[in-house]
Amino acid sequence: MSSAVASHEIDNTRDDPTRRAQLILGGQDFHTVTEMVAGIPEQERINRNWWFAFTLAVSLAGMFGLNIAYLFWEGTGIWGNNNPVGWGWPIVNFVFWVGIGHAGTLISAILFLLRQQWRTSINRFAEAMTIFAVVCALVFPGIHIGRPWLPYWMFPLPNQMSMWPNFRSPLLWDVFAVGTYGTVSALFWYYGLIPDLATIRDRAKTKIRKFAYGVFSLGWTGSARHWHRYERTYLILAALCTPLVLSVHSVVSFDFATAQLPGWHTTIFPPYFVAGAIFSGFAMVVTLAVPARAFFGLQNLITLRHLENMNKIILATGMMVGYAYSMEFFIAWYGANEYEGFTFFNRAFGPYAWAYWIMVSCNVISPQLFWFKKIRTTPWMMVIVCIFVNIGMWFERFVITVTSLHRDFLPSSWGYFSPTIFDIMLFVGSFGLFFTLFLLFLRWLPVVAIAEVKAGMPAAHGHHEEHGHEAEGAATHG
Repeated sequence: MSSAVASHEIDNTRDDPTRRAQLILGGQDFHTVTEMVAGIPEQERINRNWWFAFTLAVSLAGMFGLNIAYLFWEGTGIWGNNNPVGWGWPIVNFVFWVGIGHAGTLISAILFLLRQQWRTSINRFAEAMTIFAVVCALVFPGIHIGRPWLPYWMFPLPNQMSMWPNFRSPLLWDVFAVGTYGTVSALFWYYGLIPDLATIRDRAKTKIRKFAYGVFSLGWTGSARHWHRYERTYLILAALCTPLVLSVHSVVSFDFATAQLPGWHTTIFPPYFVAGAIFSGFAMVVTLAVPARAFFGLQNLITLRHLENMNKIILATGMMVGYAYSMEFFIAWYGANEYEGFTFFNRAFGPYAWAYWIMVSCNVISPQLFWFKKIRTTPWMMVIVCIFVNIGMWFERFVITVTSLHRDFLPSSWGYFSPTIFDIMLFVGSFGLFFTLFLLFLRWLPVVAIAEVKAGMPAAHGHHEEHGHEAEGAATHG
């Protein structure tokens, strides 16, 4: 795999009312799109930069595994959790990773149903990011339940003790919601891969590669019957995925909202968490897309217009999150509950004020930079903003969890939470697991949906001309 040197970056973000904007640049045709995308997993020699990143990611993932093993040996006392902060970094990390996974399903399912053609270049690795983020998220409920060798108690499985889970517990709802989300998202992602896996199978030069890709392409031949069934099933899966975008993080928010604790007991949490999840998910997609397109030379497929559209969504959802922050304070004042009022005053001006203002700065102030077109369309600038957004979204979960707990109803119960080195290593190690899976995906699978990109090109609609950029602009959906 060699890092391709892309041609000059073309700005296709200008809106011309006389024709639709071009989404695929550089005069690409079906053959060049296939060569560009399928050529990545077909490379025999792996670039040393990929090896360096993979080695670093695997090392962090190994640290993650060793910390989990030590946790099982020693117990949860190695964490910084205390009384009254019984929920610490594990639940914060769980909610953070579930939120990261939301953009993939939104891009794949909702934008597909809305017939937004610009999704086709970015949906594949956004979907992959969803799967890997859910994998990271599911680790944390399994290790913070206290007795991690009994996780099957959370599932309604027949057992010799005739014991069933407590279906009134929001923590059990998490298992069903996130499990369903991960299963359906993985099925949707894999189903969309089938035509592209068949393309790589047909181009394979070794028997092993031909057999491996042939097994996973499920006998795809590209016949009219196969395409008909594929498109029908893909539409059904998209319809199934769409309500999950709203339901999963709503259920995760119930971990907090169904409690009686001031700062958690609020009805704004479900839409607030959903907006925040889409916000952080799109920020992570941009953070991953910009270096990936540069490394693999995909600037003509993942264009500035794709990135700008995502940045606009980040700006919109960031304003929703800022509105939710302000409404929390308004309701605390309007409700005239002294305990709730104290909780929010304590967030902004108490011992954890530093965390609160980092959250506000990253989530409310930094996205406002996307009002400026130059920042929305300059790759390195948008990556910096998106990194700050994800930092802010992690701090949001930290603020919600810790600042609501660390000062109880009785001053004698007040305490201060500080993470231990094991908290930190588990959090950093989860990124190692995420990037290990993501780098393997980049190496062995098509990072752009070849078949879907071709379906949106002018030649697929019979309006293609030999040198017709006019036709390309008119026929490609923007």
